[in-house]
Amino acid sequence: MTQRSTHALVLTAALALPFLPLAPAQAAAPPGDRHYVDCSATTPGDGTALRPWTTLAEANAHPYGPGDRLLFKRGTTCTGTLEPQGAGSATDPFTIADYGDAAGRAVIDGNGAHDAVLLANPQYIRLTRLEITNAAAPGTERNGVRLRLADHGAAKGITLDHLSIHDVRGGDFKTLTGSSAIHIAVEGTTVPSWYDGLDIHHNDIRDVDREGIYFKSRFSKRDLVGNQQDPNAYPGTWTPSLNVRIHHNSLTSLAGDGIKIDTTRGARIDHNRLDGFQLRSKAANAGIWTFNTDDTVIEYNEVSGGGNTKDGMSFDADGASKGTVFQYNYSHDNTGGFLLICPYSGAKTLDTVVRYNISRDDGARLVQNCWGPILNTQIYNNTFVNRTTVPGYLVQDDAGSPATTRHELSIRNNIFVNQGQSGGYAFKNPTPGLSFSHNLFHGVDITRPNPGGIHADPLLQPDLRLSAGSPALSAGALITDNGGKDWFGNDVSATSVPNIGAYEGPGVG
Repeated sequence: MTQRSTHALVLTAALALPFLPLAPAQAAAPPGDRHYVDCSATTPGDGTALRPWTTLAEANAHPYGPGDRLLFKRGTTCTGTLEPQGAGSATDPFTIADYGDAAGRAVIDGNGAHDAVLLANPQYIRLTRLEITNAAAPGTERNGVRLRLADHGAAKGITLDHLSIHDVRGGDFKTLTGSSAIHIAVEGTTVPSWYDGLDIHHNDIRDVDREGIYFKSRFSKRDLVGNQQDPNAYPGTWTPSLNVRIHHNSLTSLAGDGIKIDTTRGARIDHNRLDGFQLRSKAANAGIWTFNTDDTVIEYNEVSGGGNTKDGMSFDADGASKGTVFQYNYSHDNTGGFLLICPYSGAKTLDTVVRYNISRDDGARLVQNCWGPILNTQIYNNTFVNRTTVPGYLVQDDAGSPATTRHELSIRNNIFVNQGQSGGYAFKNPTPGLSFSHNLFHGVDITRPNPGGIHADPLLQPDLRLSAGSPALSAGALITDNGGKDWFGNDVSATSVPNIGAYEGPGVG
């Protein structure tokens, strides 16, 4: 090819260029900036990937905005309190996470500070994938992660997920400010404040003194709570947190309570595994419980290892709990028992529903009532099996004089099986409002009150389904608004007579 021909081809191509389709525009860069922290680095930096910050103080001093990411290097430890300033937005949250490919997590070690991580008046923040500990100077008030609102209004869009929180060694007390692995507090005295959209999930919490996940609010006053207000707290008008969900967390070896929520409406606590609570506290504690809440659903949780009988039950609808539903949970090997219903000091507990749960080898008492009004409580279609432990009480009623306490407690369609020693299953101070019907008892001697129902072997399968020919099949009382599902996921009819117990399917061959 001649030089002239080559030039002609180039010219032809150049003339053709304006007619070629335009290249697609590059995708817009994600909003926000990335800031890096490597507390093992020795050279001062500016927060970039090549020159990361080296202290929590530097990370705390920077203001963050929507889409920003504060990233801690995996395999390193930062000591002190992480207290970042700023907030994200509904579309672009501010994220605190890790970076790098080291095998070990990025660690925030509070080293005896009040909080290892403190998120004050947070808004659209996600805290994820970090390891958090706070073991030094044990016995003083402290937390792993603390959320704190004060005269703020709504704190929206907060997520705590995939954290490893361990060895938080606080004192044997629970207050507005500590001690917990995850502490959710509303303080302040002038502006009612609440959380809206708080998601706590897939966290591993272990070896904590005293609380696992704990809520407390100063804006908690309403008639339902009576005089149970904290004397040291400003009793602001009840202002519940909304859209709270606590799910798929693992909690192990806790001195006190597992999960306690306070001043919420419509919260859901589901798919959590709690193993070992009430282990090192001298006060009363329970596994998962509500206080001063409306319409809480507690479902699909496994709770075990309650350490003693000072409460020590899996579940508790405590003072001023309204509309609490416990369903599809598995409770086992709790020294204190299965369920506490506990209004006191002028409070009321009302509209509690306990259905389609399984309890195995829960001790002391299966159900305990405190004194105070317990209104419209329904316990139905649960299966209780005791093999190695015989509870002293089926119902331990601490109501005192029936003339001063009103109880409405209905126990229907439940299976109670004793495969262990003789005795137990007594009643303490049963009030006139305690009623039984359509229950099945096996190996259980009942004398007072007359429980009615069936005394027979329910023919339970190892997984607690009913065998073909079980006397519990289609022997229960019809209950409308029954949740629609049993413990095993079978449909429950609103019009057909149900089985007794937590299984609603056909008899198993």
